Amino acid sequence: MQTKQAITLLSALAQESRLAIYRLLVEHAPDGLVVSAIAERLGVANTTLSFHLKELVHAGLITSRQEGRFIYYTASMAAMDDLIGYLTENCCSATGKSCAPVKDAGQATSSRTQLRSKARTA
Repeated sequence: MQTKQAITLLSALAQESRLAIYRLLVEHAPDGLVVSAIAERLGVANTTLSFHLKELVHAGLITSRQEGRFIYYTASMAAMDDLIGYLTENCCSATGKSCAPVKDAGQATSSRTQLRSKARTA
C-alpha cells in the first residue's frame, strides 16, 4: 500500500457516520446489508447515507453488489487488512523489540487493569 492510498482510507473513516457504517458492515461481513437496513440501524437519512456510501466505495473500504432490485454493501476486509499492514509494517524495527499483539482481548483488559492497580498502590 502506498501512503496516498492509506491517507484516502483513513480520511474516509475520519467521519462519524462513515466510521459507523463501516463498523456495521464489518459486523455483517461477508454478507453485507441493504441500504434500507443500514439506514434503519444507524438512523441516517437516505440522501446522507448515499453520500457516505459513495465515499466509502470510492476509498475502496466497501463494495456493492446488486441482487434483484436490492443493492448490498459489504466491508472490504482486504482493504482494512492492507491498511493495518501498512500502519504496522515496521513495528518496533527501531527498538528490536517484539510488537506481537495480545491474542486475547480479555487478557489485554486484564493486563491494563493490573497495571492501573499497581500504579495506584505505588
